Amino acid sequence: MRIAILGLGEAGSHFARDLAELGLDVTGWDPNPQRALPAGFVMASNNAEAVLNADIIFSVNLSAVSTEVAREVLPVLQAHQLFLEMNTSAPSKKMEIAQILAPSGVQFVDLAIMAPVPPAGIRTPMLASGPGAALFQEKMVAYPLQIEVLQDVEIGRAAQLKLLRSIVYKGIAGVICEAVEAGKAFGQEAYIREQIRSIIGEKDDLIDRFVEGTHKHATRRLDEMSAVVDMLEEQEMIPLMSMATRDQLQKLADKKE
Repeated sequence: MRIAILGLGEAGSHFARDLAELGLDVTGWDPNPQRALPAGFVMASNNAEAVLNADIIFSVNLSAVSTEVAREVLPVLQAHQLFLEMNTSAPSKKMEIAQILAPSGVQFVDLAIMAPVPPAGIRTPMLASGPGAALFQEKMVAYPLQIEVLQDVEIGRAAQLKLLRSIVYKGIAGVICEAVEAGKAFGQEAYIREQIRSIIGEKDDLIDRFVEGTHKHATRRLDEMSAVVDMLEEQEMIPLMSMATRDQLQKLADKKE
């Protein structure tokens, strides 16, 4: 089985390594690859070349370029291929990409990555919806992927559930980060940690994981919470808490640049 991976950032490079170790032929493309790739990995000259002979296509680009990537590969896609749209986007964006690719007849999968990719890599839990979801699970049954296929085949459903979950997880992480920062500013970090532990359980290491993870992955989580805000605004909601989480992540991402 031949795999193409479009986007070789943190997630894409981990997937490339793990799939190659499982004995699959892996090729891909990224305009600016910065991470180590496995022995035998074939770097194509562009996205279209990468997908030419692939059975399954993992599109793990940034949401900002996902429609551009779809238009680039459309002329060479074939109906027997599976296209996994894995970018963190609002459901409406997933449906837009599916519509772009529809003339090719490609089997479309809305695939949501439901946890940080390191350290589990390709074994990270994934949620799948869309017309090609069941076929994707069937093709990967011999490999140690954790794929939950939703009974609802609607494109965007997996993205919707991931983003709803993000409201909780990223929102809690944001509150904990601000509380710890405030505790330090007033010389009361021990006190504020005690208050946080009273809610999340006696797990001081969990506080550190929330804080460190938020700072380390601020840029990626910013994209995620921006997608949450888009999704909620499309429902004519005023997502005050999610906008605050997004803005906090924007501040942290700006500091990293």
